[in-house]
Amino acid sequence: MFMGFPEETIRFFLDIRFHNEISYFKAHEDVYRQYVKDPFFSFIEAMAPAMREIADDMETRPGKCLARIHRDTRFTKDKSPYRDHLWLLFRRAAEPRHLSVMYWFELSPECAGWGVGLWGENRPAMDALRRGMVHNPSKFLSVLEACRIPGDGLILEGDCFSRMKIPQEVPEKLVPYYPRKSLYVSRSSVPLSLAYTPEIINEVKKDYLRLKPMYELLRAAADEGMAQLDG
Repeated sequence: MFMGFPEETIRFFLDIRFHNEISYFKAHEDVYRQYVKDPFFSFIEAMAPAMREIADDMETRPGKCLARIHRDTRFTKDKSPYRDHLWLLFRRAAEPRHLSVMYWFELSPECAGWGVGLWGENRPAMDALRRGMVHNPSKFLSVLEACRIPGDGLILEGDCFSRMKIPQEVPEKLVPYYPRKSLYVSRSSVPLSLAYTPEIINEVKKDYLRLKPMYELLRAAADEGMAQLDG
């Protein structure tokens, strides 16, 4: 049963931030398992019923949802071997991450955060969304209304193309979203005091269920985009 993240989770993140070495991690691997991996697994298991309610093809196996503490340093200047924070993803089982629509939860020494969106820049999915904004804008508008976003600390964001022409058919309310390279809804900077309690599950679950219409909109766009690629 998930009872909140222990304060030792954050202590481990801080320790690995200042001792980011293979020898240090190996000497404290049991601490990582007890205070980081196991609590995250419990969190995922507690969230699993709600995730399957959102979509029955959602991956909920903890080992498939939790990010690795080990960093891939092949293509980065930062060669630190370990992360000093951790996240988990709920997405369609076996879907390539770069094409996925996912819910996420992240915990760092500074705060917690969560949301739903596309993984990075997904041009085929965003092009599908743009077609919808032109030809069936009421669908996107109804999702914004159903999810009550932006509002209550939930923000719809994503990087933009700087010179993308916006068709005049796009309603004014959707103009800020049309030129996006990616799209996601997030709740950020959540105090750690909440993460230390079981109540964090209820808060995350409440937002995830609230954002189900957005997940379904993005999911449909991603599927349409992949179909175009396969076309």
